[in-house]
Amino acid sequence: MNHIIGFDSASRTRIVFGLNVIDRLGELSLEILARRILIVTDRGIVAAGHVDRAIRSLETAGIAAFVFDRVRENPTTCDVEDCLEFARAAGIDCLIGLGGGSSMDTAKGCNFLLTNGGSMTDYWGVGKASKPLLPLIAIPTTAGTGSECQSFALIADENTHQKMACGDSKALARIAILDPTLTVSQPRNVTACTGIDAIAHAVETAVTTKANELSLLYSREAFRRLTGSFVKALERPDYLEARADMLLGSAFAGIAIENSMLGAAHAAANPLTAHYGTVHGQAVGMMLPFVVRYNGAELSAASSYWDLAVSAGLIGRDSTHKEGVDAVAGVVEDALATAAMPRRLADCGVRESDISMLADEAAQQWTAGFNPRHIQASEFEELYLAAWKGTGK
Repeated sequence: MNHIIGFDSASRTRIVFGLNVIDRLGELSLEILARRILIVTDRGIVAAGHVDRAIRSLETAGIAAFVFDRVRENPTTCDVEDCLEFARAAGIDCLIGLGGGSSMDTAKGCNFLLTNGGSMTDYWGVGKASKPLLPLIAIPTTAGTGSECQSFALIADENTHQKMACGDSKALARIAILDPTLTVSQPRNVTACTGIDAIAHAVETAVTTKANELSLLYSREAFRRLTGSFVKALERPDYLEARADMLLGSAFAGIAIENSMLGAAHAAANPLTAHYGTVHGQAVGMMLPFVVRYNGAELSAASSYWDLAVSAGLIGRDSTHKEGVDAVAGVVEDALATAAMPRRLADCGVRESDISMLADEAAQQWTAGFNPRHIQASEFEELYLAAWKGTGK
């Protein structure tokens, strides 16, 4: 049997990494001929001073800057429409997503509609944009989503709460600016939730049915950096070396997603966010250990988990596959404990009576189809119940 999985990858995003590289924003914007830029962000990022810093660099370069600061967590179709109206009035030729994944998703969603028209549902799926998009510069202030290195915008339908993954290579950021100094201002809970999300990205991309030699390189390096720096970043928020590792690890995991995909843990997390408002990183963190052990019954997945654990120095090369599976699941459980997050769904207000409904919705999520072990509603129900009780190790 042939286990060689091919890939077709082109590097489309220029990555600029280093301390204080946000101060190069104006210079970099001129290189892509931007003259009127919309900064898409939230008010917390404005309050932290990051937007003023970006504007100073842009204005020094002679670039007009406009600020849309009404981004909300888990942006919906209404949020994108709101941003679109602002962008049209400003007459922009470039967008900047400055903040967490929500800012970058909103900027991408706006870009789709501004350049190609229609509504977000028209772009649900892959490759639905027929016309070029405006240049996008992505500047993450959290180390979590890796959206700066992905072509997908995750936008929720305002009415159904269904998360739509809208992906197109034209939506990739032209430039990603990775500046660890911007992540120091994160509240501890944001560092924790986004960090666990990034770890989940590294874990899931390593085992999907689309994983390949290129994606695995990024999954392994992301996992190594993230697991080695998560606790340090929580305990010493101003420790820039740890912040740098978290930011790079998140970006590398984003590249892994772009070349692989995500799996059942993310499929299970989305309904929890939609129905209970559970923060995404917490939701995926609670579900991931159960998914890892479920997938670990599949030899190829167990082997990949073992590879992750060895590469991160969690176990030795003479360890068994089961020890690798347990080590990866244990890292996530330890991260939840370090962040003082609940380990059981019951502790987050999830009702046992809702589990069947959650399972049905999880099975319909796009990423469930890329899980290495076949999974449907009945298996999701078992995983949710185990996570609700906090059992199943």
